[in-house]
Amino acid sequence: MLQSIEARTGATIGEHWAESTGAEIDAAVQTSAATADAFAATPAAQRAELLRALAAALEADREALVALADRESGLGLPRLNGELDRTTFQLRGFADVLERGDAHAFTNDAAVAGPPPAGRPHLMRVRVPVGPVAMFSASNFPFAFSVLGGDTASALAAGCPVVVKGHPAHPGLSRRTAALAQKVVTAQGLDSGVFQFVEGASVEVGVALVKAPAIAAVAFTGSFKGGTALARIAGERSRPIPFYGELGSVNPLVVLPAVLAKNGSELAGTLAASICLGAGQFCTSPGVIVVPKDTAGDGFVDALAKALKTLQPHPMLSTGIRATFDLGVAQWRAAPQLRPLVDDAVDAPGLAPRPFLAEVSAADFIAAHALHEEVFGAAALVVRVASTDEAVDVLKTIGGSLTVTLWGAEVENDETRRLARAATQVAGRVLFAGVPTGVAVTAAQHHGGPFPASTQPFTTSVGYAALDRFLRPVALQDAPAWLLERKGMPC
Repeated sequence: MLQSIEARTGATIGEHWAESTGAEIDAAVQTSAATADAFAATPAAQRAELLRALAAALEADREALVALADRESGLGLPRLNGELDRTTFQLRGFADVLERGDAHAFTNDAAVAGPPPAGRPHLMRVRVPVGPVAMFSASNFPFAFSVLGGDTASALAAGCPVVVKGHPAHPGLSRRTAALAQKVVTAQGLDSGVFQFVEGASVEVGVALVKAPAIAAVAFTGSFKGGTALARIAGERSRPIPFYGELGSVNPLVVLPAVLAKNGSELAGTLAASICLGAGQFCTSPGVIVVPKDTAGDGFVDALAKALKTLQPHPMLSTGIRATFDLGVAQWRAAPQLRPLVDDAVDAPGLAPRPFLAEVSAADFIAAHALHEEVFGAAALVVRVASTDEAVDVLKTIGGSLTVTLWGAEVENDETRRLARAATQVAGRVLFAGVPTGVAVTAAQHHGGPFPASTQPFTTSVGYAALDRFLRPVALQDAPAWLLERKGMPC
């Protein structure tokens, strides 16, 4: 059963309702599959119009949507209004991409007379939509990574119908947003199969959706455990399908001596705010802070701890997420290698956590695999290093990450080159200023990274390259004129 719950108090809102049955999931997928060919052949301008209409509908219903999102998530009206703006921005951004012709881009190699290898037939390389996409909404971004978030926007832009699974942490909002989307699809004169919606809190709902034979790809943002389980199912189907999973990461941030000498205290405050932003419920929240083991590093760590102690994160998204956070902190607290720096958790009413910070040596961190795992919330480990070699070893030990941040690498030398090289080997995005919490929606963005940050490190779930996940290359050899005249648009 599904139930809308007030995030700040845990009180139920309204009546509960049943999750989607296996038959309903099958029907949604079949409805989506039935319209896949027709939707794939729609002109880019028509899909752009759909995306712009979805953005306008969200804005028109802003007041009710944001209020409902706030009740179910506790994220606050300013944050949620900003997130709705981001969502409409990326919908319109993908519309712009369509109008530029990017989705139907093609490569045209003219025929060359003579035998191979110099001679060749006429070849045109085009891209075709893969078909119905199963989209799993995320809990921590009720708009931007949910029902009409970036995965849905990019799949629709690519010409793929979607079957969206709402997240049970904000079920009322998911339902309202889905109803809005379905109304827009109808008003645009498109088949209802373009946007289908299923819901449920049980594992069985997600499994049934991934196993549905007509599903051609899966987009997922969520936990490592859930994502890897579904990825395994997608790969074990009789016809395996791509599973684009963004699974979170610890997002190491390396503080170099050069930056400590300039404005270490100020940066400590900036970092503390990033750790606590959204109660730490960002997939890019900095969870490992690499700091030199010297006097300047001691001062930075002390300033970071003092700044964290002054902050109070807001309630977390759900009792389940809070329980997982508390368990992770308890495991860190029990680790003998760690020295707690900020650990003043108390039994307070509601779901508001306290931040946690502990310190550990590089050698102990590298040796303890349990310390490399993400604690989703306002918690971080400070890893003290005596050399660049140790900092590089820490990065390599962590492995795949969505981001790595390098503070103080402005001057080129052997150490900064080695750190930059290590960072690019393990992360999908490397920052040299600022904090990783905040992912711009733009053409150059890459939100992914080597496993375990994501299951497909060559793809991104944020930015306009996200639609590439749902377009499959096809080479047309000596194609007739009528097909060439379509200039990459599927027939």
